Amino acid sequence: MAQKAATIGIAVPQPKKSCTDAHCPFHGTVRVRGREHTGTVISAKMSRSAVVQWEYRHFLPKYERYEKRLSKITVHAPDCLDVKEGDMVRIAETRPLSKTKHYAVIENLGREKGYHLKAAAMEASKTGRGKKVEAKEGAKDGDKKDQKDSSQEGAQ
Repeated sequence: MAQKAATIGIAVPQPKKSCTDAHCPFHGTVRVRGREHTGTVISAKMSRSAVVQWEYRHFLPKYERYEKRLSKITVHAPDCLDVKEGDMVRIAETRPLSKTKHYAVIENLGREKGYHLKAAAMEASKTGRGKKVEAKEGAKDGDKKDQKDSSQEGAQ
């Protein structure tokens, strides 16, 4: 028999699935309170956990302008919400669930538009640094060989 989802006190749709997770805000004993954020899941490789990142603006009084900053936190991802990398999610504060988890996912808003492009660009920038160094070293070695060949030709 499926366990009925509890109302969490925030206007979000009830999950269609049921779970037996004790830390689920809908089917467990954890209650949400305090702050809420909306962000993108950038990693969902952990069991029942995810890393959520969102962007905010910070005012710099000296320049009278705003700068973009990122916040990245670990959250509890219940099985009933089916959270995957690239999903936009709504999270709410809970009691501390572990050393680093103080938030739980309360709503899955679907895929973020263009996330796969951002992820590909980040991977390319991470792997591209190593390749550039190798390419430069290879070019230097090739230049030395070319110089030796040209010096031998000039001597003949």
